[in-house]
Amino acid sequence: MGFAAALVSMIVGGGIGILAGYFGGWLDSVLMRITDYFMVIPLLPLAIIVSAVWGAEVQNTIFVIGLLIWTTTARLVRAEVRSLKERAYVRRARSIGAGHLRIIGRHVLPQISPLLMANMTLAIASAIFLEAALAFLGLGDPDAITWGKIIELGFVRTAVSAGAWWAIIPAGLCIAFVVTACSLIGQAVEDALNPRLKISHLTPRSFRLASIRRQSAQEDLDRSMPASQPRALQSTQEVR
Repeated sequence: MGFAAALVSMIVGGGIGILAGYFGGWLDSVLMRITDYFMVIPLLPLAIIVSAVWGAEVQNTIFVIGLLIWTTTARLVRAEVRSLKERAYVRRARSIGAGHLRIIGRHVLPQISPLLMANMTLAIASAIFLEAALAFLGLGDPDAITWGKIIELGFVRTAVSAGAWWAIIPAGLCIAFVVTACSLIGQAVEDALNPRLKISHLTPRSFRLASIRRQSAQEDLDRSMPASQPRALQSTQEVR
C-alpha cells in the first residue's frame, strides 16, 4: 500500500511540477497556488475526512494518501525543471524546432529521474506512516491486516492495560524501522544517481576524514616526486 500510494504521489506531483516549471506563466501560478493550499491543510484531518467520505477500501486509501503527499514532489520538481529549461542544450533543441513533448521526454525527464526516485522512497515512508495512522483510527480497510490495524486491535482489546506488549510494540517497531530504512534508501539512491550531491550528506566527522585523506594523498604524491623535478620547476620560475 505504501509503494502504490508513493507511485500515485510521484505521478501527480511530478506531472504538476513539470507543467509548472516548464511552461511557467499563469499555469505556474495556478498550479503552485493549488499546491500551497494542499500544503497548509493538515494531512491527517484531511485524510480522515476523505477516507470517511470515499470509504475504507484499499484502493481508496491508496488514492487518498497519494493525493495528499504529492506537494513536496511538485515543489522540488518545479524548481529543478525551471533550472533545466534554461540549459544550453534545451535552448538548442528548442531553436531547431523540437516540440515541448520531445524536450520534456528527451531532456527534462532523464535529468529529474534521480530526484523522482529519491523522493519516491521518502514518500513511501510518509505513506506507510499515514496509512498506519488511518488504520489505527479505524478508517482503514477492516479486511486488510496492516501494522496500523494490529496496533488498533491491541488498543481496542486493552492490550496496554493487560500488559500484552507483544500485541503493540512489534508492529510499532516495524513501522519505525521501515520508515527509517526508506529515508536512508532515499538518501543512498540520490547519492548513487547524482554523485554531485554526496558532499551535502557528509557529517562533520566524515568531512574531516575526507580532508585528512586528501592531505595524506597529496603528501604521498609530493614525496614520490623525483628530486630533480622541484629544481626544474624552480629554475623555470626563475627564468620567468
